[in-house]
Amino acid sequence: MKQEKMTPWFNTASVERKWYVVDAAGKVLGRVASEVAKVIRGKNKATYSPNADTGDFVIIINAEQVVVTGKREQQKVYLHHSGYPGGQKTRTYKNMIVQKPEFIFEHAVRGMLPKTPLGKKLIKKLKVYRGSEHPHTAQQPEVLSI
Repeated sequence: MKQEKMTPWFNTASVERKWYVVDAAGKVLGRVASEVAKVIRGKNKATYSPNADTGDFVIIINAEQVVVTGKREQQKVYLHHSGYPGGQKTRTYKNMIVQKPEFIFEHAVRGMLPKTPLGKKLIKKLKVYRGSEHPHTAQQPEVLSI
């Protein structure tokens, strides 16, 4: 009987990690977030495995200069609930981009990752910074063009 080749499965230990830096200045939030989610998940590599962490690290700089399309700047709302009755709080995109632009990217990318323990591990590979400076120069990140 002829032996068929099996599809190789990769685990976390057998994958080489890279660091990428993305400049979000003037780019659309959703388009940047979807590309970043693919890289963090590892779907841009041939070593992708759905049950393992095979992705790379991503650094997003200039998060406060990201843009949104349409009327989202006035209408997009971020909800938070304290867990107590009447404890729902809302913040608009306009307020969030001034106060916490890092949260906007973390929220967008987290929504595109799996809602499992693997997803919680993957979101830790995203580093977001308000300005153009970041402390990860020792990792020698490559520029990821989007």
